[in-house]
Amino acid sequence: LRLGAHQLLATRVAPHAAVNESVELARRSSGRSATGFANAVLRRISRNDLDGWLDQVRALARSDDEAIGWTSSHPVWIVRAMRRALRAEGREHELEELLAADNASPSVTMAALTGLAEPRSPRTRFSPIGFRAPSGDPEPLVRSSGGAMRVQDEGSQLVALALARRAPVAGERWLDLCAGPGGKTAVLAAEARNASALLEANEVIPARAGLVRRALEAIPETIEVHERDGRDLASENAGAFDRILVDAPCTGLGALRRRPEARWRKSPQDVADLVEVQTGLLDRAIDALKPGGVVAYVTCSPHPAETTGVVREILDRRDDVTLLDAAASLQAVAREPLDLAERADGLTTAQLWPHRHGTDAMFLALIERQ
Repeated sequence: LRLGAHQLLATRVAPHAAVNESVELARRSSGRSATGFANAVLRRISRNDLDGWLDQVRALARSDDEAIGWTSSHPVWIVRAMRRALRAEGREHELEELLAADNASPSVTMAALTGLAEPRSPRTRFSPIGFRAPSGDPEPLVRSSGGAMRVQDEGSQLVALALARRAPVAGERWLDLCAGPGGKTAVLAAEARNASALLEANEVIPARAGLVRRALEAIPETIEVHERDGRDLASENAGAFDRILVDAPCTGLGALRRRPEARWRKSPQDVADLVEVQTGLLDRAIDALKPGGVVAYVTCSPHPAETTGVVREILDRRDDVTLLDAAASLQAVAREPLDLAERADGLTTAQLWPHRHGTDAMFLALIERQ
């Protein structure tokens, strides 16, 4: 029935063919008794086009957010969270464009690790190490490069580079605290190698730690990968690191175009549980910084509770930190100027968006320890 409805409302398949074939599939899967029901449902659907059905759905909604959620296939709580995030930038009018971008298939982008490979054409707009994947399966290119060329969202490349390229000094000690599955770790490792810095990585889940090690196979030097709770590791290394990436566990609402089912598997309670973990990781990471050291707090989610909410709690709790200009750091590494909105509350964090930048909705805050 779902396949038949999709054919009727979203493809150019002739209605009679869509109905007949779908009824035949229903007969094969559920027996002859299902054919009359399937035929009646699909013929009823075929009497209206998609816009007509959407109008009927909107008429049943109890609020604007519910209407938008139903017609864009987003749970209402996610619609409201996205609206709040955009409103903080004065861009609430972009909500429907954002939700539409969540439902569009993203293009595949790749990263060429600094000093180990060169980006191919066509290049990505913003990342200096990014390029568009060739048509077909990119895996042969990944294999032939020994992992020096790898599939990675352009936004993930940019937030890692924003930390790594802030005037690095030889001999610095860097840490990727929540490294799995290793994409940003590989970028940091190549940048650290180029800057004569030392990188360590950590991932609490052993299977994901294995993915991190595999992602680092292209790096000639050996990178130590710990398998610890990041909060414990950071607490035991107070004042040890110059730069730390906290790519915190999150809801992944910034990558719904890649994992569309995730919107139905997450709930507001998940946000509350994750915020506690995110805040703890960031707090302990700051303890592990040397004076003058910088932590990049990153989430693949624009949900205000997971992004600026966590940053505000840390800024309110601690008097030994300064929030740096994340937008300026992103602009400094980007090949073209990024359209990054200033927040009305004055927080100098940065948010990338799929509808505006063509990236996953990556959030970045840069915090310096005094």
